[in-house]
Amino acid sequence: MQRFIGQLTGVRFVAAAWVMLYHFQVPLATIGLLVPVLHEFLRVGRLGVDLFFALSGFILTHTYLTKLGPDLSWRRTRHFWWLRLARIYPVHFVMLNVAGLAVLAQATFGGADAASRDWLNPVDYLKQTLLIHEWGPNPQRGWNFPAWSLSMEWLAYLVFPVLILMLFRFHERLSTRAICAIWGGVLIPLLWYGIGYGGDPYYISGWGSTIRILTEFTAGALTYLVVLRHWNATANGPRPRVERLATTLSVALPIAIVALSVVLGHVGSLQWSTSDLPDTPNASDLPPKWHLILVPLLIAWIGALALTSRGPSRVLSKSRLVLGGYISFSLYMTHTVWYGLWRAAANAAGIKGGAIYAIAVVGLLAGAVVIAWLMWRFVEEPAREWMRRRSGERPKPLEELALEGQ
Repeated sequence: MQRFIGQLTGVRFVAAAWVMLYHFQVPLATIGLLVPVLHEFLRVGRLGVDLFFALSGFILTHTYLTKLGPDLSWRRTRHFWWLRLARIYPVHFVMLNVAGLAVLAQATFGGADAASRDWLNPVDYLKQTLLIHEWGPNPQRGWNFPAWSLSMEWLAYLVFPVLILMLFRFHERLSTRAICAIWGGVLIPLLWYGIGYGGDPYYISGWGSTIRILTEFTAGALTYLVVLRHWNATANGPRPRVERLATTLSVALPIAIVALSVVLGHVGSLQWSTSDLPDTPNASDLPPKWHLILVPLLIAWIGALALTSRGPSRVLSKSRLVLGGYISFSLYMTHTVWYGLWRAAANAAGIKGGAIYAIAVVGLLAGAVVIAWLMWRFVEEPAREWMRRRSGERPKPLEELALEGQ
């Protein structure tokens, strides 16, 4: 059942690019590219992380449903955790230290006050190293900011061996309708939090990050079970009627997400202002309140893409987007540090607008992709392959080898 891996790998690039452009809104606005609709869509770009969470649950359930699902095994669990560390830890550790050095460089050469960064201390460094810094009701992000999601992913990986036991029994014993009902029930805490908690535009405090990873990861896993029910094993694909419906949904759901992001962005009571957040100069670029209501549509989109090879799935499975999917993790992990260095260089050179600034923004975007590719090519992949060999696994998973052979 490898046919959907191509398009879901392409989705990883979409998610990472969405987050990156969300962070790059100011330079995009400065050169006049942040036009209506695009602006509203990029304002909710942080949901690319939520898309990653759900996609992770989907893919891991696909990979481990029969490997870990039948019974709990300490040996297989340790093996799973090691392989997940091989996937995320090398880039995390490199960027953790690069981010620290970047802060010290700014303090030394750019006049920034490193002492004002209350997270720049050994205790928070240790928490980041152990990937536990986002756990709890009031996390301290600091250092390399995007690593907050890795802390949450690691929490999901730790509970996954127990979760997969339940998923395996759901698959064996429950009807598709029952699984869909559980899917909806799992997302209720997320929607309740997203609508009811109005004190934080980032939805991280008050256990927000934990609620997001546990609900979205689990919903992604349940989505895989639903997809599996509609997969025709003999034909290695979904039934024609199912694929037609999935193709329609794979087009309609993104349109609905964009449309709803525009609607949310124009409801006055859902907008943040500088009076709400006096320390945030660009409150208008923050996502509107209630934007987590878009998450169920994103998760459903994953299922729709998996059940068709047409429409957006055909585009997402193209080789360049698949390559983008491969470098997406490194893109996500490196782009904020690169952005900080770019801003410092632009300020030092006195570039604030005009044609030269536009050229610099092109360099910002191109540089982010090039740096991500270099990180993937010379850190992420070699380290992952080395760690996989240490566990007795082949350097690359079979599904990646199959994609490269297409």
